[in-house]
Amino acid sequence: MENMITLTIDGIKVQVEKGQTVLDAAKKANIRIPTLCFLEKINEIGACRMCVVETGARTLQAACVLEATEGMEVKTNTRRVRHARKTVLELILSNHDKKCLSCSRSQNCELQRLSLELEVGDENAFQGLRTEHAIDDVSPSVTRDNNKCIVCRRCVSTCYKNQAVGVIGPVGRGFETAIESAWGAHLNETACIGCGQCVAACPVGALREKEESPLVWKMLHDPTKHVVVQTAPAVRAALGEEFGLPMGTNVTGKMVAALRRLGFDQVFDTDFAADLTIMEEATELVSRIKGKGVLPMITSCSPGWINFCETFYPEFIPNLSSCKSPHEMMGAIVKSYYAEKAGIPLKNIMVVSVMPCTAKKIEAGREQLTAMGVPDVDAVITTRELARMIKSNGINFLTLKDEPYDNLLGDSTGAGTIFGATGGVMEAALRTAYETITGNTLEALDFHAVRGLDAVKEADIQLGDLTLRVAVTHGTANAKKLLDDIKAGKKQYDFIEVMGCKGGCVDGGGQPFVSAETRTHTDPRTTRAKALYQADVGMKKRKSHENPGIQRLYREFLGEPNSKKAHYLLHTHYAPQPKYKQSLEEKTLA
Repeated sequence: MENMITLTIDGIKVQVEKGQTVLDAAKKANIRIPTLCFLEKINEIGACRMCVVETGARTLQAACVLEATEGMEVKTNTRRVRHARKTVLELILSNHDKKCLSCSRSQNCELQRLSLELEVGDENAFQGLRTEHAIDDVSPSVTRDNNKCIVCRRCVSTCYKNQAVGVIGPVGRGFETAIESAWGAHLNETACIGCGQCVAACPVGALREKEESPLVWKMLHDPTKHVVVQTAPAVRAALGEEFGLPMGTNVTGKMVAALRRLGFDQVFDTDFAADLTIMEEATELVSRIKGKGVLPMITSCSPGWINFCETFYPEFIPNLSSCKSPHEMMGAIVKSYYAEKAGIPLKNIMVVSVMPCTAKKIEAGREQLTAMGVPDVDAVITTRELARMIKSNGINFLTLKDEPYDNLLGDSTGAGTIFGATGGVMEAALRTAYETITGNTLEALDFHAVRGLDAVKEADIQLGDLTLRVAVTHGTANAKKLLDDIKAGKKQYDFIEVMGCKGGCVDGGGQPFVSAETRTHTDPRTTRAKALYQADVGMKKRKSHENPGIQRLYREFLGEPNSKKAHYLLHTHYAPQPKYKQSLEEKTLA
């Protein structure tokens, strides 16, 4: 107990460890102190001053950075504190574009909620100049509207600390401060990897995904188009949150039903393509090991990670698996195998992907992902965009009866389902690689060593006589550390899984927003991942190579994994990318 101190908050005594903040102590005492710029372990800078409290000092103190001390007496809700918080909020709102009705964060905005709580009226107490900013909507993945920015720096810290990219930061001073890229560049002119974690961190509507739902509506309303939709594993574990269901509720059946009511002609499961990815990737891994190919082989399912590798670590491009990501494989199969089966002209087929990720929007535009001479995937919408489409179409999501995927490309196994969580791709690959290498049946299917949220998970997996050295990491900042260790000769592996976002796709940049306050007591990464692992356990078939639809696809169309036809349709290549685009170089020279 020597490391514990006792303080009093609003008359309640609470014990915390030395070094913890007043905000930590208040949470332990179940006393809520409002925050805005605070993002636990990421952005703890006391910038916005919404969390001010009285401690007996001459001035109010920011609870998020104020260290708790022995005998301290804290008051969180005095008249002085409430007045200060309201004044701070009014000052923030005086330079904020308050077009709430048309904002993507309406009714799910941390600034809006605080305004209601503190009874801030329509007539702001502070009138005067407002800064005006051009909207940056050039990037295929993220739209930036600094007219709504409150300069909290949560996006800045997330981009720098979690993703090790750092393409945005504060420029200017005082009233002129703005969050910008270097030299006023558009995001797509920088080394931005499109992951959307800045969007997830933003408490307001200053950052949002690049909307593609208008394009999807246009497709659905065109009678000449046959529109196919596919849904990623992680979407089913998060979509329900947009309709008031508890975090981590699996809504697969209702989601499929809603997609049919929106007018999609076929509803397929990206889990099917995840199983297909494992067939190709596990075969590629075995081939590299036996043929002494480039090792470690690194997974290539996460487009944010691929963008990061091409930009910051191009020397590892030969290590990347040549497999396309699952939704791109599905697109290629829909426009070849399915088109042939259904007798539909290629020009009439449109493929829409519902993804938890904004980087998938960039990926869909890659020139090399055009197996049939047209894009494998025509549009990508996020989980949030799908929710808005369902709501705008007047569909009562909660009353929908569960419906199954269309069966031609709708079969899946538990292995495909867990793709949405960090470690899931590795685990799915190991289930198939084990039986491919040993010829024996794998009885213990759960590889717990590669699960969880540790920055890097390492394991030696015994596959018969072969010891496979594997590693799993998530968040490109963690990937950076891992790659640096490999370059320095500190680490050696055979197979590595990298997810661009921390926690994997379950907490991707396109998933439902979770407020900073909620994240302090409920982690969406573990809660949503749990739903996927539960779905895996409940499935009759849990190994990708046992999927009857996959077996049929190879038997009728592809031949065998890594065949010439499979390589043409399902594999791709990558190339180094510059950190700054040519247009930005011209700006700096000018």
